[in-house]
Order: sequence, then C-alpha cells, then structure tokens
Amino acid sequence: MVRVRTSLRRGVLFFAFTTIALVVPSLAVDAQTPQTPPPVPQYIQFQNLIPAGQLAFLNGYAGRPTKQLLKDKQFKAVMKLTIPRTEYHYGRDMPLSDAVDIVLSGSPEGVNIRDGRFAMVTGKQGPYLHGRGFLWFDLQEGVALGGFYFSPTNGEPSPTFTVFSKQLSQTSLALGQFPQAFIEDVGQWTMVSSVPEISPRYFIPDNGKKYVLEHDEDYCWHPAGAPAPSPSECMQANLAAANADMDAAYFMQETHHAANATAWMLDPRQTAWLAMRESTCVGPDALGCRVRMTHERIRVILGPAPPRPRPMMVSR
Repeated sequence: MVRVRTSLRRGVLFFAFTTIALVVPSLAVDAQTPQTPPPVPQYIQFQNLIPAGQLAFLNGYAGRPTKQLLKDKQFKAVMKLTIPRTEYHYGRDMPLSDAVDIVLSGSPEGVNIRDGRFAMVTGKQGPYLHGRGFLWFDLQEGVALGGFYFSPTNGEPSPTFTVFSKQLSQTSLALGQFPQAFIEDVGQWTMVSSVPEISPRYFIPDNGKKYVLEHDEDYCWHPAGAPAPSPSECMQANLAAANADMDAAYFMQETHHAANATAWMLDPRQTAWLAMRESTCVGPDALGCRVRMTHERIRVILGPAPPRPRPMMVSR
C-alpha cells in the first residue's frame, strides 16, 4: 500500500470532464501541463437535508470534547438522520450506528467548526482494528456525512475507509463528486488520524448497501510553477489507487454489496488477469499501461461510469 500525503489537506482542484475535454480539447489536462480549473459541477443530489435550525446547537460545542456532544439528545437525533440503517462488520456484525458510537464515545477530541459552517466530530476510540471515524455537517445546507476507517480481518481488502449518509441515493460515486469542503476536511482528518489516503474505499447510501467509492485523484498533477513530481513515484501512487478500486470492486461483486460481507476467495479469472497485465505491460510505460488496464478492468466489474467530474488533480 502506498501512503501519499498531498494537498488534500490544503484544498483540492478538480475538473469537469465532459464539458472541458469534449468541447475544448486544448484544455484537456496533461500531467505535466497544469491548467487553471474551470467551475466544478455538482453531481451529488443530497436528499432529506436537515433544517439549519436543527444543527445550530452544534456551534455551542465548538472546541468541546466529542464525548460531551454524544450525551446531547439533540445530537442523538441528528445521528439517526445521518447514519443509514444497515448491518456493518466491524470485527463482528453490528448496526453501523453502533460502530460509529464505539469510535466516538469517550473521545477527548474537540468538535471543530470551520468557517462558522462546517462541523467535524471525530473519534479514534475504536477498541480494536484501528477503528476511527467522524461525522461531518454543513450547518448552512443541512448536509450530513460520516466516515469510518478500520482494518478488517474478514477477507475484505484491508484497511478500508467508508463514507456513509442517509442523504445519498446514488450507487456509483467517486470522491471528487462530494462537496469540496468535505474533501478538504477528510484530507485533514486522514493526516491527523494516521489514515492512509490510498486504500479500498466504499460508500453506504440510504439503502444500506455498500458500493465502491472510486479514487479520481491524479497524483502526477502539479500546479503551475511547482516542481513536477517524480514520474515513477506518482505513477506508483496512481497504480496503487487503481488497484485499491479494483480490489474493492471485486469484493463487492462477490458479496453482492452487503455492508457486513465476509468472504475468503480469489477468483482464478482474477489471478489470470493479473498475470496477463504483468506480461502485457512492459517497457518504459509499464506503470501507465497497468494503470490504464486496471481502470478498464474496474469498468468491466462495475459497469460503465456515469458522467462525473474529471479526475481530481492532486498536488504533491
């Protein structure tokens, strides 16, 4: 697994693929030719937004320990509006709400309110498997999202990071489709919580099933005037991200999107495909070839991707 610390914690720039690449081909982004980003379309349609009045009380907890917030009945009600009802496998099968409560309960970490608008409630009190998580809120728009990270031992690709929300209904998403403020705060959270930025990722929408949350970061991009990253290093990161998505896609295909799935298997067809990729991709562009072939394999497993922003450009 490749660990990459990027400007996700400083801000992420990403592009509208269908509009820019098709209408103005000259603006298609090359990894070595940084461009100015155009406005970004929003592809997530959040449902059942929480009225701002029901979230305003969170301002009173700014800087106070998460364990104090969890005793507030108002917050318990908000958690029910945020966390999908589903069985989740965190060491053993349990409601996802219980897993979140385990990692948040007793947390001394302070509630963070950024720009008077974005609230981050975090905890890394999971008693086993490096469990840690967060709940995130846009206090103005009423958007509520959560995240859970741990190291499964049930045959699932490990470690794993899952985003969840009752306000999601899509079944195909990439990280770049979420609000930029959420992406920035998740980037900061991964840094302070020692969570790898590249690992198998999933999301759980309102239906309680689990789907692949695809990486759409480009680790070879760099802003104008900044030194270009090492081609070998950044392509290794791109390959690690593609491999993580492929592993997650394969596991979800085999387990029919169950949020508490357990499986110990490796399809001989997948083993044969990996061997074919290694023998096919040789020469100076071997890494690029493997990245392209892996993305093609992901599409075979998951099916065609819906229209979405151009892959996120990540500066090193």
